[in-house]
Order: sequence, then structure tokens, then C-alpha cells
Amino acid sequence: MRSVVHDSPACGGILCCQEGEEEEEEEEEGEGEENGVTVASKSQSVRPRPRPSPGAPLADLVLLGGSEGVPPRRLEVNFVVCQLFALLAAVWFRTYLHSSKTSSFIRHVVATLLGLYLAVFCFGWYALHFLVQSGVSYCIMIIIGMEHMHKYCFVFALGYLIVCQITRVYIFDYGQYSADFSGPMMIMTQKITSLAYEIHDGMFRKDEDLTPSQRDLAVRRMPSLLEYLSYNCNFMGILAGPLCSYKDYITFIEGRSYHVPRSGEDGREAPPCGGAEPSPNAAVVQKLVVCGLSLLVHLTVSNAFPVEHNIDAHFQATASWPAKVLYLYVSLLAARPKYYFAWTLADAINNAAGFGFRGYDRHGEARWDLISNLRIQQIEGSTSFKMFLDNWNIQTALWLKRVCYERTTWSPTVQTFVLSAIWHGVYPGYYLTFLTGMRSNFRHYFLKSPQLKLLYDVVTWGATQVAVSYTVVPFVLLSVKPSFAFYSSWSYCLHIAGLLVLLFLPVKKTQRGQDPHEHRRLSQSKKFDENSWGQNSFPTTNNVCNQGPARAARHPSGTE
Repeated sequence: MRSVVHDSPACGGILCCQEGEEEEEEEEEGEGEENGVTVASKSQSVRPRPRPSPGAPLADLVLLGGSEGVPPRRLEVNFVVCQLFALLAAVWFRTYLHSSKTSSFIRHVVATLLGLYLAVFCFGWYALHFLVQSGVSYCIMIIIGMEHMHKYCFVFALGYLIVCQITRVYIFDYGQYSADFSGPMMIMTQKITSLAYEIHDGMFRKDEDLTPSQRDLAVRRMPSLLEYLSYNCNFMGILAGPLCSYKDYITFIEGRSYHVPRSGEDGREAPPCGGAEPSPNAAVVQKLVVCGLSLLVHLTVSNAFPVEHNIDAHFQATASWPAKVLYLYVSLLAARPKYYFAWTLADAINNAAGFGFRGYDRHGEARWDLISNLRIQQIEGSTSFKMFLDNWNIQTALWLKRVCYERTTWSPTVQTFVLSAIWHGVYPGYYLTFLTGMRSNFRHYFLKSPQLKLLYDVVTWGATQVAVSYTVVPFVLLSVKPSFAFYSSWSYCLHIAGLLVLLFLPVKKTQRGQDPHEHRRLSQSKKFDENSWGQNSFPTTNNVCNQGPARAARHPSGTE
């Protein structure tokens, strides 16, 4: 048996498990363990005992090194243990290292050291990649001039990530690897490139050339090395993020989170918060409940409905089309809770440390959704591809908008999808997924009669859920052969449907070559955010869908 880690590439989360093939052998009496092999009496199975390799993560040494029995088949402990430790550390950090009790220097040092400890515990010497990527990028920021350093940082950080992903996937072990360090590196790549562009905006470009969000996030001075490392390697976000802006993080460390204006629910700037500092306890408990339910569903339902069963030869040959559609939806629905768990737990950790406050709602309740990464109710109730994407992995969508979509005048949508696919990894399934998903919704073609809206919403909900499931199957299967086997079993029906839509519903171009439907989509989404409701449908600061005004104010010189 070998210890493997299934990564959650969209968030950088890591779910560790033990997997192995049982070798059926005759049970020998009087033998319990011989030559490193533990003999299990159940099912007369003989399983090799996992051995931590030199330089293995400390978690493997602790969890596997002293175990004399048979480890559980799915030992999802590495990520969970470290994140629970981070949660306790976050409570301690907010209580004993509050900004009113200690200096920003101490808070930076402690946050960085704890983060590096978690990295070493999880990944062993592979954690050096985090320091190499961050260190070289910082040197580029210092040495290269402000005019071009953001480009060099982008190329190096993304290139280093790609090299690590290729090494991990194709050289060491395709599909499974005992220490998937590339997940946190994906988050770190986002932070490094975001900060590089924010420094470029604040220290080189003119304010009149910036969009409102770029002007708000611009960094006006070069961060110190400690501030830079704290931003990239703090214990709250080193394992699963989420991405946050540098200015928001520094504001939190310096204790100014409750004294700066925040955008209100109506999109207007709210005054600074006064009075007692709000407590995140209620928000943390609520998010931990969501984590518990998500983990329970993941450990039970996902095992009962594996995505791989969609390509089972017997299932493909015997199942009816309704059964295939239903199982496709259920299996992909069961695959989502692990992402809900990882992202919500990461959000709870940041909140427990006091990070993530975004003012008060209209009812006077504190809002702890500044860096939240998903809206579960909106995801499960999506009636269009756009609505699903707007509420899934929000911070990554913001990153794509800020470093790519806003900064190019040539096919920004195509370039954004390409960057997203490259960032997610080198598994071919990622590219099949994003190539399949590169078509915006066509809702406006069919909403000509208000009386049909309810019926349309019901139909489009079902169609969206099936289409999303169909599209992201390669994202789960990862490899080319299984992905094409799945699409072949479905006769590429949704690909053909998308092609027919392209042929019979041609898209007109504006004077600048902009897709008018895309412009409509971007400009209307702000209204959607302002009317969001419910715990998991909160508007997010600088949400990716607020792209209409930003697009119009894009820098006229093209790609920066």
C-alpha cells in the first residue's frame, strides 16, 4: 500500500488517503507481520505496510511510522489535522497576539513561522519549493524595474509552478503522489502575481489609467521581506488559501480592518465601523457546521457514487439514458462536498484569526465574507453556466480577472480560460474541461416572455446541472483515455449541441470586437451581487462579475 494525496487544485486543498491493491494470499497461521508486511485476517488480505521515505513529510512519519496495524483504507488526516491545528492557532493568534496587544512585527513573524511549520509538517523538504518560488519572485521585484517586473514575476511564478506540476505528475507518479505540494503553490502563485501587478499599478502606472478596483488595490510602497513572506506563507492560508489582496492582509495584521470603509450591500461605500470590535465566533461556528456536513457527505455519499463508474463498461452497455444522466448528476454532486469542506474550513480559519470582516449588513449583522470562496446555495441552484462559475472558486475568478481579463484587449475571454487551464495543472482532463466550458450562457435568447420564466428556470436548472457535470468529468478523471471514454459513451452530445449553437446563433461583434453578450453578462452581474441573499449568497468585494466598468476603463495600451 502506498500513501497518496488527492489534490484539490482549484483551492490548493490536500486530502490524504491510503490506497492499495489487496493481494489475495493464503493465510499462514502464526504469522502477524513478516518483512514489513502486515497480514490482515479480514478477507485473508496481505497488505504491505507503508514505509516513510527519507525526507518524507513529518505527517507521514507521525501517522505511519509507528503504526503496527493496518492503516484505514482512506486515511484523510494530513490536511484535516493541519487545518484543525491552524484553526486552534488562529483562535490563539486573535486572543493573545491581537493587534492591540502586540506589534505588527510580532504578528508577521508568528504567522510566518507557523505557516512554514505546517508546510514542513505536511510536505517535508518539498516545502523548500515555496521558499524558492517566493524568494526568487521577491528578488525579481527588487532588481527589475517597476515597469516590467510584474511580467517577469508572472512568467517565473507560473513557470515554476508548471515545472513542479510536470515533475510531480509525469516524472514521479501520474495521477497519484505521496506529497502533492503543488496545491499550496497554486495559491502562492496567485499571491505572487497579484502582488506584482498591484505594485506595478501603485508605483508605476498613473491613477487615471487604473480601473476603480486596480486603484483600490494598488500597493504604493515595496513590501519588506517579512511582510512579503507573511503574506505568502502565513499559517491561515498556506495550505488552502484562499487568495486575498495584499492590502487587505496588511490591514488585518496592523489591526485596521474594523476602521476602514467597506462597500455596503448596495454597492456604495460604507463608513468605517465604530464601537466594539465584532466577534467572528458565530460565523466560525456556522462555517464549521457546514464543514462537518460536507465532510460527512464526502465520506459517505461520494464512496457510494464514484465518478469513475460513469465509464464502467458494464454500466455504459446496460444503463438507459435516463439512468446515465441521473448517475452523472448524482456522482458529480457527491464530488463537490470535498471542495465545500476545504474552502469553508479555510475561510473559518481566517475568520477565527480575525481576518475576513467586511462591514455590517442592513440588519446590523457583522459580515465575515471578505475572502469567502464559494456560495453553496447559488451553486446548487444555478440555472446557467455563468451563475455556477460566478459562485464557484470566487477568489480564483477574481485573480483571473485582475491579472489577465482586465489587462488585455485581444480575446480576453480566451486568454483567461487558457490561463485558468494552465494554472490548474498539466492533467489533460483540465484542458478538456475548459475547452468544453468556453461558451457563455444563452439565457437572453429565450426570455422573451415573462410568463415562461418560472418554467424556463426549472428546465435550465436541470440542463445546467447536467451540463456542468458533463463538462467537469475530465477534471475529476484527469487522464485523456478515461475522459474520451466518457464523452464517447455520451456520443459527444453536448459538444455537438454547443457546435450547433455556435453555427445557428452567431455572435455579433462590436466596434472593438467585443462580444456583446459577454458585455451584457458582465454588466448585469453587479445587480445580481447586490440582490444576493442568504448565508452562502453574499456579495464579494470586487467580485469577478463586476467587470463591465472595469472592461471599459481597461488600459488602452493592450496587454501590460
